[in-house]
Amino acid sequence: MTKIALGNTGITVEKNGFGCLPIQRISRTEAAYLLRKAVDGGINYFDTARAYSDSEEKVGYAFAGIRDKVVIATKSHARTGAEMREHLEASLRALNTDYIDVYQFHNPSFCPRPGGEDGLYDAALEARAQGKIRCIAITNHRLAVAQEAIDSGLYALLQFPFSYLSGVQEEMLLDDCVKAGMGFVAMKGLAGGLIRNGLAAAAFMAGQPHVVPIWGVQHEWELDQFLSAVREPPAMTEEYREIIRRDRKELAGEFCRGCGYCMPCPAGIEINNCARMSLMLRRAPAQAWLTPEWQTKMEKIKDCRHCGSCKSKCPYGLDTPRLLEENYRDYQTFL
Repeated sequence: MTKIALGNTGITVEKNGFGCLPIQRISRTEAAYLLRKAVDGGINYFDTARAYSDSEEKVGYAFAGIRDKVVIATKSHARTGAEMREHLEASLRALNTDYIDVYQFHNPSFCPRPGGEDGLYDAALEARAQGKIRCIAITNHRLAVAQEAIDSGLYALLQFPFSYLSGVQEEMLLDDCVKAGMGFVAMKGLAGGLIRNGLAAAAFMAGQPHVVPIWGVQHEWELDQFLSAVREPPAMTEEYREIIRRDRKELAGEFCRGCGYCMPCPAGIEINNCARMSLMLRRAPAQAWLTPEWQTKMEKIKDCRHCGSCKSKCPYGLDTPRLLEENYRDYQTFL
């Protein structure tokens, strides 16, 4: 196993973490089984959020009696200090704990600071003084907000999308985190499902000594794949290098990461999947995307109002209406 320090937090974790968003889609019993198996296999960093429906409750249920063996990170999407205090208390109850190791502002559109009118950072400072949280952290999809958070010196850890499809800007964020003594947690290590070979992704992450990837797990076969990387970090073989080269070539340029921050759509379009349908058709079993249900969802693209709402909210600056139109035209060729 490979241990890694979360920046200057004093917290040491197994390099491969468990992303708890997908467990909201399975039963409490199934989730508890996966979470406990992960602990038994050496994983000890678990990332969830108040916004992930019942994910926190499942984590709290699974770790009853072994709280001291795990590091729990959760998030609040609150917009005010008062709301954040409510979120924190709800998270503590759901997680069945009296403290949270890493408490994160969940993808705010700005960098919370002490004395801000929103009161978010001051509420976090209060919670830390009370022993309810150990570290104040931030997650984001926006390069500018992430950079401001690093430069502010206010945060112990940054969570940001990072994979072998990332570019120079993301690599610079990582370098700046290391220089600032901040931990760096990588979300979307599989680029929202566009990376199909988990071991190639794990081999890439194994070569990033300051990065803790959190792998989203819903199925046991997914967990087993990443537990193998815990037991023995995968070497970067020529086979994996070729997969990475091919993926980088195919996915160069603008593509939808499926983060969903453009949602909801006023016209009811499922943008975060429809705007990357062409890629999914070619990188996953195509038949699954050609069902009557998905045909209906893709037809909704014709209802696009070109209001610009999705485009203005995209953290990657994508022209989502154009991507939707291109993906709709391509989808028709598969039918």
